[in-house]
Order: sequence, then C-alpha cells, then structure tokens
Amino acid sequence: MSVLNLATSAQRTLEKTSVFEGIAPLLLRLYLAPVMIQAGWTKLGSFDNTVDWFASPDYGLGLPAPALMASLAIAAELLGGIFILIGLATRWASIPLMFTMLVAAFTVHWPNGWPAIADASSWLSDGTIMLNENVMSAPDKLAAAKNLLQEHGNYNWLTSSGKFVILNNGIEFAMTYFFMLLSLFFIGGGKFTSVDYFLRKKFMPE
Repeated sequence: MSVLNLATSAQRTLEKTSVFEGIAPLLLRLYLAPVMIQAGWTKLGSFDNTVDWFASPDYGLGLPAPALMASLAIAAELLGGIFILIGLATRWASIPLMFTMLVAAFTVHWPNGWPAIADASSWLSDGTIMLNENVMSAPDKLAAAKNLLQEHGNYNWLTSSGKFVILNNGIEFAMTYFFMLLSLFFIGGGKFTSVDYFLRKKFMPE
C-alpha cells in the first residue's frame, strides 16, 4: 500500500470519528458550568457584600449602578451556567459570560499578571511582560512560612492534602474560562449532547 493510500485511509478513519464531535463541547460545558454556577450562587448568597464590592473604588471595582451590575453578573453566571450545563441557548449564554470573564480579568486580576499561583520558576513569571514582584518573592515567603510551621505547627498534617502555595490571583483562570466560552460560542452546545441540537433538529430540519 502506497503512502498516499495510507494517508487517505487514515483520513477516512479520522472522519468517522465526527459522529462523536459533540463530546468536545460537552466536556467544555461540564467543566465550565459548575464553575459559573458556583460563582453566581456565592455572589447571590452574599448579595449585599457583592454590591458593596462592586461599588467601592477603594477595595472593589468602583462600578456605577453597583446593584444592577451585581445582578447582571449573578444572572450571567448562575443562569448562564445552568443553560450551558444542559446545552440550551449555548452560544447566546456564552456571550454575557465572556463579558463577565473579561471584566474580571482586566479590572480585578490584571495588575497581578498572568499566573494564578505564584511560581517564580515559571517562564511566565521570569522576564516577561507579565513580571510580578510578588511572584518572584514567593519562594522566600514560602520558605519562611515552612520554617515557622515546622517549628511551631504540625507540618506533616498541614501539608497532608498538598503543599502550600501562594496565590497570585492573576488573569490565568479568567482568561482560560474566556477562551473555553469563546470556543463554545463558535461550536455551539454539541451534536447529540445538547438541548440546542435536538431543538434545532425538531424546528429547523435540514
């Protein structure tokens, strides 16, 4: 069998997997939905504090009409997360969620650079435009904390669930969610795996 025939056969095999193409958006939805729903639920559960944080220019976002903005953010995350979970109006639901992620990234996390966790050994923290002094000083802080805990605490118990890290609170998570939502905006909820697919099949047959 020639190389061309092998390549053609391999391509046909790959094309047969298109019947499972709905799995990719399903996995994106199953990953994103709990994150968004939890974020919205947390904001709703402490609504007054959320409004206060949206309003304050000192320790919050300093946004106008904070009650309205908080309500919109809660609706986007809570209702949008539910819609994405079941694959209903997936592309429409992704739009306000993308906007919410961009607001979070550039109003809250941007000053901290890219990394969510302070890792001075990462190339994202060493000599890049996202350089963050707090990240670069993290090893010294962790070493000091480790010495204190080993001397005065039950260090083995404290680290039994994992090692200590310093949160950098950069834009990494917000932008990751944004890119995942952007993917859903373009590909939709997924073939055979979303309410959108069956509604479209029923009301918009080809």
